[in-house]
Amino acid sequence: MDGNGRWAKKRALPRSIGHKFGAQNFRKITRYISKTGVKILTLYAFSTENWKRPLEEVNALMGLFRQYLIDSLTDFREDDIKVVFIGDRSAFDPKLVELINETEEVAKNRKGMLLNIAMNYGSRDEILRAVKMLCRDVRDKGLDPDLITENDIASRLYTAHEPDPDLIIRTGGEFRLSNFMLYQSAYSEFYSTETLWPDFHEEDFDKAIIEFNHRSRRFGGV
Repeated sequence: MDGNGRWAKKRALPRSIGHKFGAQNFRKITRYISKTGVKILTLYAFSTENWKRPLEEVNALMGLFRQYLIDSLTDFREDDIKVVFIGDRSAFDPKLVELINETEEVAKNRKGMLLNIAMNYGSRDEILRAVKMLCRDVRDKGLDPDLITENDIASRLYTAHEPDPDLIIRTGGEFRLSNFMLYQSAYSEFYSTETLWPDFHEEDFDKAIIEFNHRSRRFGGV
């Protein structure tokens, strides 16, 4: 969901205001996507590299995140959306982690779209975490390194037991993955739009789906 800061700058507003409008758009777009038949939606909200941003901006983002969690205890209930957070929670304030856990608990039995929210997520960190888990299983459980499969790695990622993403949409005009689902996106289709996230509306999502439906996916074949 890229472009909140640039959206604010174009309007001579603080970057935090851009994130606020981006958060509002997150709710609207998520509800719309849940009604289109999409089974799993993953939104990249805060990366492991975003801690490098100015402290004021990071604090504003954490404040928005905390407010979202408070709201989400009732949010998406009518939409039957199941909410899961992926990423390293250890860097967050303990009270924030409690809210994360409570939000997941409240939503765990919902049967609608699965919403993954990537917070303090980085794909390299995710892969490193999976490798460490495999190493411990080799050491402690006698796992034969020669018998390790791709599934052994995938099952230790945050997205374990979920299918790989079909489509990755990036707003804000950038053409890079920025440490997002590097392992899972081996054969994902990529769609980039110049539209900044706060201005990304339902029709923009529809355009991405139409484009996706015209792609020929060969997965390395002919």
